[in-house]
Amino acid sequence: MRIKRAVNAVKKRRSILKSAKGYRGAKSKLYRTAREQVMKSGQYSYIGRKQKKRDFRALWITRINAACRLNGISYSKFIAGLKSKNIELNRKVLADMAVREPEAFAALVGQVK
Repeated sequence: MRIKRAVNAVKKRRSILKSAKGYRGAKSKLYRTAREQVMKSGQYSYIGRKQKKRDFRALWITRINAACRLNGISYSKFIAGLKSKNIELNRKVLADMAVREPEAFAALVGQVK
């Protein structure tokens, strides 16, 4: 008895075309091109999840550096000072403090100096 794939094949195609919704031109209409684009999109998503972490860290460092310079200290000296004083605040928290609570950040810089 031969195996007929009708139902499974249609399900597979439907799921790929559903994933490709919103893509431009044939990439959202034709199965083969849609499948290629869905695969590529998945790769871009995977890479993007890694890049997001780098981008945010760079943003936090930039914000901390700007706030440090307003308080008359360089970023590297500030971070080295935090380490020597055993103040364990991550860059995300420091950047948030620098933007939302400049007085508290200035006090922290004062402790480090």
